[in-house]
Amino acid sequence: MWSWFGGGGQAKKDAPKNAILNLREQLDMLQKRERHLESQMAEQDTIARKNVATNKNIAKAALRRKKNHERSLEQTSAQIIQIEQQIYSIESANINHQTLQAMKNAGTAMKQIHKGMTIDKVDQTMDELREQHAINEEIVNAITSTSIGEPIDESDLVAELEDMEQEQIDERMLNTGNVPVGDRLGALPAAANGELKGKATAEEEDEEAELEKLRAEMM
Repeated sequence: MWSWFGGGGQAKKDAPKNAILNLREQLDMLQKRERHLESQMAEQDTIARKNVATNKNIAKAALRRKKNHERSLEQTSAQIIQIEQQIYSIESANINHQTLQAMKNAGTAMKQIHKGMTIDKVDQTMDELREQHAINEEIVNAITSTSIGEPIDESDLVAELEDMEQEQIDERMLNTGNVPVGDRLGALPAAANGELKGKATAEEEDEEAELEKLRAEMM
């Protein structure tokens, strides 16, 4: 009894289990007694039936013993019912106690988890998270919207394409042999062009000299 009033923690914890064990031992003993009484009743009934015609005193004594056994059997059956109810009550009470203790521990754990946590702090944390998310979105947008390097001039692209096209035309003409005169002259080295120009100037000077000579003879 002391364990139920705060003394002996382990004894208090084991009290329901020990009580159930004791009750089950008593229940087992009563059930054995019940079977024994039923056997005795059947035996006395057999004796009474056997001697009912030949020896009524023996038959009557057997019936008297059978009635006593019936009375004992009724008491034993009632005790069995009481024991079973006690076992059920203790088991139910122990389950309720353990359930309540588990709920109490859960409440303590939740208090520990929520210690120092308020609705205002939760709202503040959520606002900070939303703010940081917005900043991150702005950074991503800024990075993805900024082009790397100088913009490409479309006129440069057009000029480069024209040069490439002219090179292809020149190459085709050289391969077929249909090169324009201007192109052939343009393809000559600069020194050759100078020699041609020098020869033309010398010939013109000679012609002028011959014309001057003819005029003098005519005069």
